[in-house]
Amino acid sequence: MKVALCFIISYDHKLNKELLWKEWIEPNKDIINVYFYYKDFKKIKSKWIIDHALPPDYIHDTSYFYVISAYMSVMKYAVNSDPENMWFSLLTDSCCPIISPKRFRYLFFTHYNKSVFSWAKAWWNPERDKRANLSKIPKEFWLANDPWFTLTRRNVLQIAHFVQTKQEIVNLINSGGLANETLFAVIFYMYKEIGDHGENDVNKKDGVICMRSHLADWARSSSSTSPHVFKNGDKKDIAYIEKNLNENPYAMFIRKVAPEFPDKVMRHYIYQHNAAADSEIIIQEPVDKGLSGN
Repeated sequence: MKVALCFIISYDHKLNKELLWKEWIEPNKDIINVYFYYKDFKKIKSKWIIDHALPPDYIHDTSYFYVISAYMSVMKYAVNSDPENMWFSLLTDSCCPIISPKRFRYLFFTHYNKSVFSWAKAWWNPERDKRANLSKIPKEFWLANDPWFTLTRRNVLQIAHFVQTKQEIVNLINSGGLANETLFAVIFYMYKEIGDHGENDVNKKDGVICMRSHLADWARSSSSTSPHVFKNGDKKDIAYIEKNLNENPYAMFIRKVAPEFPDKVMRHYIYQHNAAADSEIIIQEPVDKGLSGN
């Protein structure tokens, strides 16, 4: 069983913390596949990214507000390229791991049959805000989700089936912009994978954990559509990281991390912050019992 790290990169077409990623992946290279969706292949300078880039026929025109086709392409390629891919983590060029390779391996082997996917009621007013065109669908489906998450193979295949059979709904939601912050919650709700109240839902589903797999500081938003950018590793950055690592046992990644964020600080949280607890982790590789969703 493997994890597919599915990166969607643009702008400079590089990872802000490529060296840290490569170091972090190395101990778990036997269970990790890496995939890169890009906008312009000619802009890629990293051989590592080139070696893991999607074929050109999987690349479509996207933008910040209309990125759903990128999600669909990278998940489709990852699910078809290796039948052993059981977890699919959607990532950006500004993401970075925030837990140790050992803890990540433990989380995967323990929860490979569950998605880590945060959802809730839409946090905007669909009657005033055009975002995702929610006003044009029943209120029951006025849902939102964190745009970066980790999904099971089962849920990825459900997305593919929905896109294939419900193209009209997909097009409607996508045309409203920022559909990656709502479409997946709508899909999983329609498939009865989730309830409609997120973390406060008393009817939680066993296959989806309503928690963020990617830490993001929205209290210090850099814009109305973007969370805080971690640049300096100052006291506020440290306080946020430590508080959220302590509160969220499913956190695996952090965004948005700027290139200038100190590698020393990041390595501390990856390898040292929870070293004592990580040393006591006992990892047992599970036996796949046909939970792939194929």
